[in-house]
Amino acid sequence: MSERPSVPGDDDPDSDGTAGESRVNAHQARNDRAAWGIPSQAESRWPAVAAVIVAIALQVVLPNVLIQGLGPRWLVPVLESILLIALIITNPTRADREGSALRWLSVSLIALITAANMLVLGELIHALLEHSGTPGRNLVYASVPIWLTNVIAFTLWYWELDRGGVAARLQPQHREPDFLFPQMGTPGSSPGWTPKFIDYLYTSFTNATAFSPTDTMPLTGWAKLLMMVQSMASLLTVALVVSRAVSILA
Repeated sequence: MSERPSVPGDDDPDSDGTAGESRVNAHQARNDRAAWGIPSQAESRWPAVAAVIVAIALQVVLPNVLIQGLGPRWLVPVLESILLIALIITNPTRADREGSALRWLSVSLIALITAANMLVLGELIHALLEHSGTPGRNLVYASVPIWLTNVIAFTLWYWELDRGGVAARLQPQHREPDFLFPQMGTPGSSPGWTPKFIDYLYTSFTNATAFSPTDTMPLTGWAKLLMMVQSMASLLTVALVVSRAVSILA
């Protein structure tokens, strides 16, 4: 009867344990690397540019009663457009480099969109509670662009700040992740996956609709704070508008 060829480790009972431990350590190292976030690939800036353009358009269609605190109707859209054009000229296609000036432009643009939308939301809440002379239906309709701008603004925040920024995520030595996406917790499901703009948009949308995180968890203090602010703004918008809509229909 022929004998089975010898296999390394047959005569060494500790070799199987050593090999198994090595495989476990390698698997754990892969999981830790995925959870930390592997270096991202350079992505196009145009999805973010398109989102900013939509946000500006949504602000333009708001009724006059809600934008009185923003100065002339053209002021904020023009300022946002100037910052956007400066960003496009500085880095038109790929979000693969981000000096201090470029980062300042990006953060300033997002902050301006967010601040303007929060002021408009405050005007909407005041108009709904004080029963101003503006028809209730107009205020209900105006809540839609405010809510959508809320989603866009916080998408831009998440995309711009996660792991140190759009360009910083390209480096192997990027800082700790601010969000734990499902693919980072189960790396075997999507090998080599890195978050793109659409992932931050989905995170913002679900946070605004559920008023809390869903499948993507915030890990750092600023991420938790931003998601809290977004959830509160969305909750106020929906709750007050629904109550006013019910009174109109009644």
